[in-house]
Amino acid sequence: MSYKDNPKEAVQPPDNSKRNLGRRDFVKLVGGTGAAITTAGVLAGAPAAVEAQDNPPRGKIVGPGTVQITLKINGQARKLNVEPRVTLIDALRNHLDLTGAKKVCDRATCGACTVQLNGKAVYSCTVLAIDAAGMGADIRTIEGLAPEGQLHPISAAFVANDAQQCGFCTSGFVMASKSYLDANPHPTYEEVQQWLGGGNICRCGTYRGLRRAVVVAGGVSVPAEGAD
Repeated sequence: MSYKDNPKEAVQPPDNSKRNLGRRDFVKLVGGTGAAITTAGVLAGAPAAVEAQDNPPRGKIVGPGTVQITLKINGQARKLNVEPRVTLIDALRNHLDLTGAKKVCDRATCGACTVQLNGKAVYSCTVLAIDAAGMGADIRTIEGLAPEGQLHPISAAFVANDAQQCGFCTSGFVMASKSYLDANPHPTYEEVQQWLGGGNICRCGTYRGLRRAVVVAGGVSVPAEGAD
């Protein structure tokens, strides 16, 4: 049987045009194709000139420029224009001049950037500002804990018990303590000691003062000096 008799079953001649495609060329080809598809997908969902949008629906492609969002912070609606990649900590500090939360590790490890979202303590370096706006979160920072010129009882307890030194971790500890005491109004010294075992880091090592401050803020007596 010849090739002409049954061309479908005959062995096809090799395609020399594909034989010389090396590994490096293949990676370049695939990488370029993926980038083109991704870029096309982004540009397809974005207008030629980025227009201001007020809290675009979650899941909608926005960018690459800034979009307008509204954040509810300390009981006030604050409008700002940010790129979708901006985190909540950067929005607070760089766009709204709320510098109480500190950007220290930027890796969700130290807790210095802790704020409250809907009453829960969160690391603001791990939350995108556009997501916080999209969910309509009620955001509270340390600036909103007490009226201007006054100290919240937790902050006052921190001062009275020497629970801070350099200050970089203090606002995060205060906000984390606020969430903890909201859920556990009158914790014992032992409970506070266990709670402080994770979540926030004090590089100065003022944990003894921190423990006593949280217990005092919760209205519970603390051990005598030297007993802890």
